[in-house]
Amino acid sequence: MPERRAPRAPRPVPSPGPKPPHEREPERRGTTLRQRLAELRGPDVAPRPLDARALAALAANPGCRRRALLDGAGVDKAALAEALGSPAPFGQSQFALVRGNSFEAKVKADGGTELMRLLYEHLGGGGPPPDEVLVPDLAAAGPEGRSARTALALREATGAGCWALLDHPMLTLDVAGSPVHLEPDAVVVHPDGTWTVIEIKSFPMVDGSADAAKVGAAARQSAVYVLALERLAELTEGAEAGHRVLLVCPKDFSNLPTASVVDVRKQRAVTRRQLTRLTRIEDIAAALPEGTTFDPACSARELDAAVESVGAAYAPECLSTCELAFHCRAKARAAGAVEALGRSVRGELGGLTTVGAVLAAAAGKEGDPADPTVAALRRAAALRAEALECVGAFPTGGTGAPGNGAVTRNGGAGMPGSGTGVPGSGTGVPGSGTGVPAAGGTVPGSGAACR
Repeated sequence: MPERRAPRAPRPVPSPGPKPPHEREPERRGTTLRQRLAELRGPDVAPRPLDARALAALAANPGCRRRALLDGAGVDKAALAEALGSPAPFGQSQFALVRGNSFEAKVKADGGTELMRLLYEHLGGGGPPPDEVLVPDLAAAGPEGRSARTALALREATGAGCWALLDHPMLTLDVAGSPVHLEPDAVVVHPDGTWTVIEIKSFPMVDGSADAAKVGAAARQSAVYVLALERLAELTEGAEAGHRVLLVCPKDFSNLPTASVVDVRKQRAVTRRQLTRLTRIEDIAAALPEGTTFDPACSARELDAAVESVGAAYAPECLSTCELAFHCRAKARAAGAVEALGRSVRGELGGLTTVGAVLAAAAGKEGDPADPTVAALRRAAALRAEALECVGAFPTGGTGAPGNGAVTRNGGAGMPGSGTGVPGSGTGVPGSGTGVPAAGGTVPGSGAACR
């Protein structure tokens, strides 16, 4: 009989083994950054998500490392300002939130029929609205799952070449090395592959126009969504993120919707440029002292030291966009920083960064006379001194301006004085004393005047 062979043992499958160092480094760096950001906001504090409105405000002031770090770490700046003793007295009222949600629900009712009618009327090229509109289900677990589901729905609708309405999709944008999840009101996919952002606001559009400041804020917010869509469009064949946004508002203080097209190319370019200037969050966090935390449960002194360990770029415009603006303003005023006077003033003063340095340069105590800024300050100080000297020549006890004729056209008796008043058709305000003595010559048609 043939000799049986023993069954061959299966060959061992080689284990994948440890990853090379160059592949492990990004994972380790990302995990370390998330742990560091969790320590900064507090071990028991949930991260506060960064929305498009806050991101637009951050892009408007890219030099503020403080806001970049706090927003990147998910710190609740309102609670932090409250703990510091400088609460921000602004925010959207509950009435406005309820009204906005009610209006949005009305616009999106019946599968978004009214919304698609407005979009097709302004961006559809004329004709009747589409009969069939795909409304994909974007439900998923967590923001990462919703972002993946949104990307899949956009690719499927673009590949099918049909109209699609994405209600509250989830987009992702990388900001200073950290992913930010954004949720626009709606995104519409056109049959030609164009993706259009729809922004629904509750402020009225009267006679076809709305408040310019509110429209500008909505355009900056929509530009952030367009930037996030551009990242997905680059990975999707035949897709293009449109630069025209449909702004939907109530018509003439009613609850009926109307719409207008807003071109956000300028806002998109500015936001993209400003976001690229933001310092990476991990670089800012690495420069902090050991043990720094922004946990609102800490004492006010500890929180003040933690906030001051990160540089800020305060400007008066921050008062309407940042919860920490009042704290930063108080610190800027205490330090005599010229930033508290506004960006335009700060730009005009050049290397003079404090109010004390500006006053010293104007008085001639400091500064290079050849510096145009110093020369302008000294000229302004000389003009002010001349004006004060002129006013100081007038006695404080006298009343009435020179002139015994009529000085105004509003009625009343003229001011008595030693000179001739300015002729007028009416009579002036009665004076009770003598006229102001002249320091020099006289101005024709008036009494004694100061040169």
